[in-house]
Order: sequence, then structure tokens, then C-alpha cells
Amino acid sequence: MTDQIDLAPLGRETPYPSHYDPTLLFPIKRQQVIPSNIAVIGWDFWRGYELSWLQRNGLPSVGLIKITVPCDSEFMTESKSLKLYLNSFNQEKFSDVEQLTACIQNDVSIAVGATVAVSMVMPEHFKSEYIDEPNDSGHLVEINIDQSQRNFNIYSPDASLLRCDTKQPFITESVFSRLLKSNCPVTNQPDWASVHIHYSGHPIDHEALLAYIVSFRQHQGFHEKCVETIFADLMRVCQPERLSVYARYTRRGGLDINPWRATPGCTPPTLMRSAQQ
Repeated sequence: MTDQIDLAPLGRETPYPSHYDPTLLFPIKRQQVIPSNIAVIGWDFWRGYELSWLQRNGLPSVGLIKITVPCDSEFMTESKSLKLYLNSFNQEKFSDVEQLTACIQNDVSIAVGATVAVSMVMPEHFKSEYIDEPNDSGHLVEINIDQSQRNFNIYSPDASLLRCDTKQPFITESVFSRLLKSNCPVTNQPDWASVHIHYSGHPIDHEALLAYIVSFRQHQGFHEKCVETIFADLMRVCQPERLSVYARYTRRGGLDINPWRATPGCTPPTLMRSAQQ
């Protein structure tokens, strides 16, 4: 396996596979972004919308695949390689969906160097994949921080923009922004996301946090690394007692990627789709 991104299929004209091929998966070695003295849990949650295979009688089936990769895996999977890999099943026959799921789980686990979780949503259950948007009522209120009168002119990640009021007592709150944008480090195509931050600590200035999120606008970085940078910067500058950072990226190439990083003990986010995905 290699971590040389210049050898990946991303950004290249690549023929679609005509048969099942697990070697299409291209691992990328994870880079350490979060300091080793900060305990972190989390995962990268992928949805694959382009998955079809043949039943034993040759009739095609379709499904929505969900793959959860632990954040401490040695490797990530390059997104276009996963797209090509999933399309390599188009003419392959399987006796049942369980056989296909087990095959994908084994292949991706080998590629990333860790055991991944894989599940399939079949068409009869598509109605359960409804849209989940933040709300301002109920047991968990998420505050939209996307309004501001300040001037914005920094479009490269800048942790010095962050502010918290250390004179105020600890609070617990959840905030979100739909304005996270970064660019693919290989193709420079835009990546769009909503980012959801839950923390317990001194109050974080919402306008300052928004300015920090907007500062990623011209940054080139993979989804996972962007989320880890946000997590690490918030931990370093604001020093919350608990922190959870979750980004829900708009799908591209039939895949959406949703990285989550948190301090131990935080509740994992729900895995339902946003309207932008």
C-alpha cells in the first residue's frame, strides 16, 4: 500500500471497471493533526449511493452502502478509488446482500488497516433515510451562527480568530454553520459542508467562531484533515472540557463523507442526511 496521492485515481481520467477488483481501493496514510497529548475518539462515516450488483438469476439490485472507518485507522481511502471499487460490483453475482456486505467490509478493512463497520440500506427501507436538519427546539438545541455584521477577509485557516470568554463560567451548547467550504487538495474542486460543534467550556464567541470557519474557504485539505484541524484548534485555543466536531459534506462522485472527532465520553452524532447531501 502507498500514501503517494499523486498515484491515486483522483483527478485522472480513469476507465470504469468491468469486473470486481478490490485492488482499486487506494489507501492514503493518515497525517497526525491532533497533538498526541489530546485524547480523541471518532470515525469517518461514508455513504455510497452508486452501488449495484446482480442476483444469482442475473437481475440487478441496488442499495445504499454505509461504511464507518475508525479515526485511528492507519490509512484513509481515497474517495474516487472507493467510487471505482463500488462500481466494480456492477456485473458481479451474489447469493444475498449479506455476502456482498461481508465482501465490502473485508476489502475496505484491509485497505485502511482497521476493522470497519458496513451496513446496507435496501430500497424498501429508503424511506427511513429522511433528512435531518438542526432545530432550535426540543431536547438538543443547535444554534445557527451564520449571521454576522463583521467584515470577513481571511480565507485561509487562522486559529487566532477564535475567542472564548475565560471570565465566564462553563456552559454547554451546540452550534452549527452551513458555511464550511474547503477545496480538494488534488483537483481543487470545492467541498461544501455543514459543521456541528458541541462543547462544554468557557463560552466561545460565535462571531469569532464563524470567522474561523469561513477562513477555510480557500484551504486545500481532505475532509478528515479539515475536521481534525478544527478540533485541534478549538482544543488548543478555547480548552473546552468536552468537545465534539462533526462535518456533513455534500456528496460528490456518489459519496458523502462525514468525519467526527470528539473528546472521550461525547455522544456520537446521528447519521441521518442533511438537506445538502
